[in-house]
Amino acid sequence: MRSSLLVEMSMILSASVIRVRDGLPLSASTDYEQGTGMQECRKYFKMLSRKLAQLPDRCALKTGRYNINFISSMGVSYMMLCTENYPNVLAFSFLDELQKEFITTYNMMKTNTAVRPYCFIEFDNFIQRTKQRYNNPRSLSTKINLSDMQMEIKLRPPYQISMGELGSANGVTSAFSVDYKGAGKISSAHQRLEPATLSGIVAFILSLLCAALNLIRGFHAIESLLQSDGEDFNYIVAFFLGTAACLYQCYLLVYYTSWRNVKSFLTFGLICLCNMYLYELRNLWQLFFHVTVGAFVTLQIWLRQAQGKAPDYDV
Repeated sequence: MRSSLLVEMSMILSASVIRVRDGLPLSASTDYEQGTGMQECRKYFKMLSRKLAQLPDRCALKTGRYNINFISSMGVSYMMLCTENYPNVLAFSFLDELQKEFITTYNMMKTNTAVRPYCFIEFDNFIQRTKQRYNNPRSLSTKINLSDMQMEIKLRPPYQISMGELGSANGVTSAFSVDYKGAGKISSAHQRLEPATLSGIVAFILSLLCAALNLIRGFHAIESLLQSDGEDFNYIVAFFLGTAACLYQCYLLVYYTSWRNVKSFLTFGLICLCNMYLYELRNLWQLFFHVTVGAFVTLQIWLRQAQGKAPDYDV
């Protein structure tokens, strides 16, 4: 009886903030109703959280009497559950407000390095306040912006997820899924990395710069050797090995391979060895620059992990 009354009332029931790459719940509101229908929707939340990285940035799922809508941006997804008759424009306007407030309150580094579920639980206060406002449209102060959201939804409607498509998110037979209990593994040929961050792009450019500098010095060393200036052939080898190591770091930063983190540390070790051998040809600032860039790129490789199926968090 109470569940039927909720459907007729047209309201937002709950909302969650979830990290896209692994489905880690960062914050969530308390569910309004704990009936059978709501428990079923919680299962859909879990299933969707495992597939966020493979879905468009604006989606909707119809589950009978309830709808699940979500948007994703900058590696974070904002998901909400509402009754089936709740207006789409209000639903996505609600999610847009959550997104803007979350991005303003927390920086990307905090969300990327979070390890505990619900570590931003204090954001629940904002979710609850905003949910109350949207459950009472007369109190909304955002009516002036709803026309913009309505036009945006009309021009770019949310992707409608089918129940069959959602079912594959929970199946171990999916080509892009991985069972954390050991029942299956992701093929490295199909594995995708997390979206590149600004620091990752900077690391890529700096690594290319170091590779170019090593390459230029290597050609100069060859030229000196040909002119019989007593240039040590081993210096040439060190310069070109340094070039190869920097380029391989760029490759590891962009593509997934097996033992990727181990390879990045070994490559960084090779960069250090090459610069130790070139100690007589470079001043301390040059050595410091090359080694620091190598360490920075190694860190970015370690931070940019592969996307995959999320652990079974209690979303």
